[in-house]
Amino acid sequence: MLSLTLEIFTLPESSPASDSSVNPGTMSTSRYAYRSSLRAMIAVCTYNEAENIELMVTGLRQALPEADVIVVDDNSPDGTAFLVSEMAKSDASVQVLVRENERGLGSAIRFAMQHSIDQGYDYFMNLDGDLSHSPEQMKLLFSRALEDSALAVVVGSRYVADGEIIGWPLRRKLMSRMVNGFATTFLRLPIRDCSGSMRCYRVTALASLGLENLRVNGYAVLEEVLLRLHQRGERMAEVPITFTERERGYSKLTISEAMRSMLQIISLAFRPKVG
Repeated sequence: MLSLTLEIFTLPESSPASDSSVNPGTMSTSRYAYRSSLRAMIAVCTYNEAENIELMVTGLRQALPEADVIVVDDNSPDGTAFLVSEMAKSDASVQVLVRENERGLGSAIRFAMQHSIDQGYDYFMNLDGDLSHSPEQMKLLFSRALEDSALAVVVGSRYVADGEIIGWPLRRKLMSRMVNGFATTFLRLPIRDCSGSMRCYRVTALASLGLENLRVNGYAVLEEVLLRLHQRGERMAEVPITFTERERGYSKLTISEAMRSMLQIISLAFRPKVG
């Protein structure tokens, strides 16, 4: 496995149905066959997550010690990047990339995806940096991807059997249901949880999209990536996860951002196919 060192980046301004979801109770995560020739990257995109990032990175390194953990931080004033850089001093598989001239989850995820392509990884994983996604559950997605190398993406799903949301107020539940309802209705995606960011992608599938051709740059980039993969006939699967409301820090998702995402989803439905 190639060792990665700390880097600080300054940036310039036919429709197949998804595979059935997998019950984690029937999946043996201890037996997945990780081949040493494969390279896996886990991206955590952050802004002001100093209260959570050390626990997140530590949890990911314990859950998937074979994978590199790369934090993409939007120059957080709370010192998130500094904390990761300190961890990287004693762990070559931990890295932080600081975007000084850009901000936003959608563009950060696109940046991380492109990094996985440029660096020659085989699998790209992503999850929220606030511990609402359990690091331990990421290996369920990775195991599913390794079991079937034809899958382009495995989605950690709150909305399949055995999926669960803990601690969300009614407002958040309604926003999530609205966004996912719009995505499945207007984009006709064969995935029940289209807005969740806990995913494991095959990097060759991402590379085939041409990320520069993606048309949205906000939260709706999560739906657009699924749409483009679906249009190319790629296969997808869902694995049930438990999503827990953050205990520290604050959510960056607002009602206005949710509405903007829905409008972008509608616009995607009426734009011509890309690629």
